[in-house]
Amino acid sequence: MTHVDLGVGILDEDGDVLDGLDSFFADAGTGKVSSIGIAEWPEMYEESSQAIVEKLAANAHLLPGLRGLSLGHVDPELCEISWIQLSDLTPLLTAFPGLERLDLRGSDGLALTPLRHESLRVLRVECGGLQSSFVRSVAACDLPALEHLELWLGVERYGGNTSVVDLAPILAGDRLPALKHLGLQDSEIQDEIAAAVASAPVVARLDELDLSMGMLTDVGAEALLDGQPLSHLRLLDLHHNFLSEAMAERVEKALPGVDVKLHDRHAPRDDRFYVAVSE
Repeated sequence: MTHVDLGVGILDEDGDVLDGLDSFFADAGTGKVSSIGIAEWPEMYEESSQAIVEKLAANAHLLPGLRGLSLGHVDPELCEISWIQLSDLTPLLTAFPGLERLDLRGSDGLALTPLRHESLRVLRVECGGLQSSFVRSVAACDLPALEHLELWLGVERYGGNTSVVDLAPILAGDRLPALKHLGLQDSEIQDEIAAAVASAPVVARLDELDLSMGMLTDVGAEALLDGQPLSHLRLLDLHHNFLSEAMAERVEKALPGVDVKLHDRHAPRDDRFYVAVSE
């Protein structure tokens, strides 16, 4: 089985990505493809991924071995993360019941109808602002095989309006029985998320917890230390944070057997906090 990187590489001589996909599907070897990466498409800051998603879904019978798919992982010099136009992912998950990994970069237009998917093991969304409607849809899905969930929540300026209420079903974990890695990252409300995580039922069965890249302060770290035990974790990633030196030392001392990531520690500038990735 093989991985194929598509995008500009599948454009036909007229620059049409859909005709290029038709040429790809005409190749008898597509049955051996196990993963596809579509990083770039023309005018991706104006044109959504909808036509690409529909083309992939319509030709799912030609990709019986597809297990991994990534969309939008393009160099920021070509398109900023906040500009990438995605679309409704429901046709993909419906057409590919054997899909195990879905990696997305961008959030504009991103949508999902709650569903049950028996095979998906990894879902990652990198963006500068994740809409609450999408988070609620993910939370309402039944994903019995999902082991790794990573959501970059971003900032309100770029559409990131997710609240801890939206995250509640994920933190309960009832629809995520296999979850081992939970990443709720890059958030303006990282302290609130940390406080919610501190008593979240799903945490007890995690191996890795990632609350990095956001505006975590001593308030959020204190909530984590005062909450349920975290000593069972293999990894606690808090990098890119606004912790004091004293609090960083407290966290490390409280979890001697845990790989705690605390690098990229920043002092707020005039009480100005910021996430790692927005635009």
